[in-house]
Amino acid sequence: MRTLLSVAAALVMTAAAVVPASATGHGVFETWRAGAKAVTYDTQKVPVGARVAVMPIASGRKTSVVLWVHGLLPYRHYGAHVHVKPCGPAPADAGPHFQDTPDPVVPSVDPAYANPRNEIWLDFATDDKGSAIAVANVLWRFGPRPAAAVVIHDTHTHTGPGEAGTAGPRLACVNARFP
Repeated sequence: MRTLLSVAAALVMTAAAVVPASATGHGVFETWRAGAKAVTYDTQKVPVGARVAVMPIASGRKTSVVLWVHGLLPYRHYGAHVHVKPCGPAPADAGPHFQDTPDPVVPSVDPAYANPRNEIWLDFATDDKGSAIAVANVLWRFGPRPAAAVVIHDTHTHTGPGEAGTAGPRLACVNARFP
């Protein structure tokens, strides 16, 4: 099995990014259209033409998800999470965060459920070119319940009671498959 370091290196090969065959979601952000792989809802914070790749890696009982972005705003913090539905014309179409143990209350803001052990949190900060890599590792595998996209949010993910898991407005979305 490839190491996460070699996966990250493969994702960062060039600004144009040769996307590894194992990436299950990738594309160039564009405004919504049927069939779009990556959608931006806020073209000021996730510009049309910015690039994204998502690579889930499952091994035994563990899952890692690598997110690579290029062309976003430089020196900015973003939040990102795996969501249960595919991207749609409206930011809310991707549904709630995927949770290994689902919170009976939706949206989930209870830290017992909305936490980086029960969800995939991929918060990142961009460099001078608007590029970043985020990696999340969890001790579970995606099962029969759906996970279909990664949503990029406006801020890093909050952790306090009553706000856990929130990260501001949904700025962009990329469709992906999760093993």
